[in-house]
This record gives sequence, C-alpha cells and structure tokens, in this order.
Amino acid sequence: MPILEGFRIQNYRALKDVTLGRLWNQQDQARLTPLVAVIGKNGAGKTTLFDAFGFLSDCLAVGIEEACDLRDRGGFQKLRSAGSDEPIRFEVYYRASPSDRPITYELAISLDHRHRPYVVEERLRQRRKGQKRGRPFSFLYLHKGKGLAWTGAEMASSDLEDLFDQKQLGQKVFPGKNEEIPETVEVELNDVRQLGIATLGSLKNHKRIAQFREFLQGWYLSYFSPDAARTRPKAGPQSHLNGRGDNLANVVQYMEREHPKKFKRILENIAGKIPGITAIKTERTRDGYLLLCFYNQGFPDPFFVQQMSDGTLKLFTYYLLLESSDSASFICIEEPENGLYHKVLSDLVHEFRQHATAAHAPQLFITTHQPYLVDALSPEEAWILKKGDDGFSKISRAADDPLIRNMVKAGLPLGGLWFSDYLDPR
Repeated sequence: MPILEGFRIQNYRALKDVTLGRLWNQQDQARLTPLVAVIGKNGAGKTTLFDAFGFLSDCLAVGIEEACDLRDRGGFQKLRSAGSDEPIRFEVYYRASPSDRPITYELAISLDHRHRPYVVEERLRQRRKGQKRGRPFSFLYLHKGKGLAWTGAEMASSDLEDLFDQKQLGQKVFPGKNEEIPETVEVELNDVRQLGIATLGSLKNHKRIAQFREFLQGWYLSYFSPDAARTRPKAGPQSHLNGRGDNLANVVQYMEREHPKKFKRILENIAGKIPGITAIKTERTRDGYLLLCFYNQGFPDPFFVQQMSDGTLKLFTYYLLLESSDSASFICIEEPENGLYHKVLSDLVHEFRQHATAAHAPQLFITTHQPYLVDALSPEEAWILKKGDDGFSKISRAADDPLIRNMVKAGLPLGGLWFSDYLDPR
C-alpha cells in the first residue's frame, strides 16, 4: 500500500508555506507515520489544511478551474494567500510500497492573462536506482502544458527539465541525432486547466505516472454529515462509502450480503462502544428505498437511522469506513470527535492506528482539538498547527520538542499537555 511520507503546501490561504514530514531535499526530517493527527485551536488552519488535500484530489477529478469553486472555495483568488502573487504550489513525497524508491510530485497553479486558473508547472521525479544523494531526476516535466515524459524502464540519462529547456532554446540536446531523445516523448496538452497526470496516467507506457495517478485517485476525504446519512437512498448495494455518507444504507446492504463476517465484526465493535445496540440491519420499502434499522436491547421494534443520534451514526460510519476502505490509498477525517462521548475517543484512535498500521491498509490523517483524543496519540503522530504573528499558519511535530518528548516519557498524557498549553506556547 502506498504511503505519504511528506507534503508541502505554499500560498494556499493561511498556509503560506507549511511542510509535514519528509521531502526529497529534507531527508533529515522524519517521515509521516501511518496515523497522522494535526492539533490546533479554532482558526489555526486545520480546516484549510484538510481542504488542501481535498483541493489537490479535486484538481485530478474535475480539473483546476472547477476545483477552485467546489465546496464553497470561492475561486482561485480566494484560495491564494493574501498579499501573494506567487502560484499555489503543492509537493507530494510518497512511496508506492516500502521497497520502492520515493516519488515526488510537484504542482504549481496560477492565473493566465485572462485571469483563469491554469497549471503553470507539473513534475514527477525520482532518484535513479542506486542514487543516494543529489537531485532526483524528472521523468515528467510540463511547463504551461508543454514538456517531456520518460517512457523507459529506468530514469533518463539527463533531467527532462534541462532537456526541455534546451529544446525550447533550439539547442541540440543530442548532437548528431537530430535532437531525438530515446524513450522520451514530447507532450503538449490540449487544456492547461487539466492535470497532465490525468491524461498521461491512463497510458500504458507511462507506468510511473499511472502509479501516482492511481494513488491520488484513491484519496478519500470524509465530509460526513449525519443529516446526509439520514436520507433514504434508493435500494442497491454499493461497495464504498462516499464522502458525505448519504449512501450509508447501501454500503451496509453490500457488507451484509457480501461480507457477513466483516459486518458481524463491525456490529460487535459498535456494540462494545454503544451500550444497548444488538443489531443493525437494512429493510427495503415497497417504493424501492432503503431503511437502516438499529435494534436496541429491550425494544422489539427497531429504531430507524433518522432517530439515531449524530454520535451513534458517526461512530458506526467510521467503523464501516475502516472495514470497506480497500480501494482508498489515503483517508482524511476532520475532527472525528465531534458528537462523540469523550470516553470512546481513546478506543477510536486505537482502531484508527490498528487499521493504519495493518498490511495493505491506507494511511489515516485526522485533525482535532480534543484533549481526550490527543491523549491517545504518540508525539510522533501529533503535529501542532498554530497561527504566527503574521497571520499565517505554522506547523511542528510534537516529537521534535525535547521537553514534550521527555514529559510524555515520564508518563504525562499528551492531551493533558495540550490542555495546559505546553503544545501551543504563547
């Protein structure tokens, strides 16, 4: 299963320049853990950080311009950091598997002369086999929709950005060979408002590009709404939960039919966390809709999903998400503690960690400001986000502070330190 080792965001709202984890040119930094939690006060930028992941995923799914307006983002000008005229930039550093060399994806987005958002620059790079130091070599480089892509089994003999620059200047990159670059294709996109990886990633001779495209396509961001989960969907089993959770009953129907043992385990987990629930089933109405039914101890008739509390629905949905996330490569959940009883949060974090560290399971990224949830985290998993004096967000890892590390080692809970402002010094 792929794992994200580092992520950098520049000029995205309050995130002027924020880096989590390791990048190709910051190898002294610790890589991101399977479970990553970002802690911050209200207004620190947690929602913006969560949305940055969503924006990048939306750029692949629907294109740059539409992504700028989705989810009430308000367009490119609202997304670019105040006072900046620089492009919005993202850098993703990931491994397709523990044995693979890391790959870096870089994306820069700005406005064209007609004030429309477009892709200024897009690049994928990786070190050659055996290369331990130095700059990784580009195997895809696009500048304003034009560039080069490497199709060979190994890296090009020269960096594609350099070769592209030479060709643009009319220089012969291979004297005597009519400027042909073996195993390299010239690329010119029809639409610079679409990511190059969206097109090239679907071609068989661009395996590394396809690999990253599949990784980004597999990002799951939870925009779960209890009200959406209470709607009555049309009957029909669905294997994966969507972002809002309005197909919750359909996924239950699928699990019930296709994976009865897994579904039973989910029910046992929930029964242990929510006193009184003995069974959860689906019923199909005559007009073709699904009802999600909760059976409580002592009551012969079920309670329908519309009657269940927000917390019960959220907890049930998280367990269902973990059990049905085989197609996800990366899962983001914003403030999972909302609506949940504080004593279940430790168990929930344990479930998150157990799932994220299992073989072939997706990495989990959460945001929170709940001390009881933070208590269950390790300093290596916790990142503290806060506003700087300039109004832009700054981030640091709890484990990088020797005082915090030693206090936790001495037995003090991380959430207690967060509550006492040790993780957010004034």
